[in-house]
Amino acid sequence: MEMIRFENVSFVYPNGFCAVKDLSFSVQQGENIAVVGQNGAGKSTAAKLINGLLKPTDGKVTVAGKDTRRHSAAQLARHVGYIFQNPDDQIFHSTVEAELRFGPKVLGFDREKISRMVQYAAQLCGIEDCLHMNPYDLPLSVRKFVTIASVIAMDPEVLILDEPTAGQDLRGMQKLAHLLSVLQQAGKTLLTVTHHMEFTAEHFDRVMVMANQHLLRSGSPEEIFRDSALLEEGMLKRPFICELACALGIQETVVSEDRLIQCLNKMLR
Repeated sequence: MEMIRFENVSFVYPNGFCAVKDLSFSVQQGENIAVVGQNGAGKSTAAKLINGLLKPTDGKVTVAGKDTRRHSAAQLARHVGYIFQNPDDQIFHSTVEAELRFGPKVLGFDREKISRMVQYAAQLCGIEDCLHMNPYDLPLSVRKFVTIASVIAMDPEVLILDEPTAGQDLRGMQKLAHLLSVLQQAGKTLLTVTHHMEFTAEHFDRVMVMANQHLLRSGSPEEIFRDSALLEEGMLKRPFICELACALGIQETVVSEDRLIQCLNKMLR
């Protein structure tokens, strides 16, 4: 089932700056996709076109079959959850629990479902012990999981995460990878805007590379990171694990630790 479609979409800000131009792609239900590219490539603008915060200047965006131009961001919130890059742009309640309860209450969930979704989201994001706390008493890395949990509690079909790896340590990255896996298994459609190439290589089914307001290419991590011309055009670096595999004489494009170990074992036999 197709969840998202961009048809020749362009967006121009009021100051005349064209952020995306003639953008076309589709996303199927249950896909777990990374959107990568340098600052100014159009990644965040494309993400905000999906949840209706922005409306296309030209072209058409549909989400779950709905034309975003004909629906408000509030109406689209039943289908799309957006996690901001800076959690302080999203948090406005005095306790973590109140933050998690707000979205489901606005959407009209009954009391039982609100409690169930809050508990599920808090557990998945590892913040069960923080529910009584003020979010601003928590470190930035944990506040990011508060905002992720607040969106998960709304039970949207599509989740967009804007730079969720920023400021995370190894434990935080592992938590993030786990929740992406769990959400995908639950049938959610996931788009993650990120600059973190190591995380991109290891944890996504598909990578979309953007540059200069265009989509350059979409493909598996292996396809993307073996394309030297694409990486140069997008000003992206290969993940360290790809470079390590190459230095060890492995011919294929290796994007995961498990695959690197398999290749090394094969070489040593």
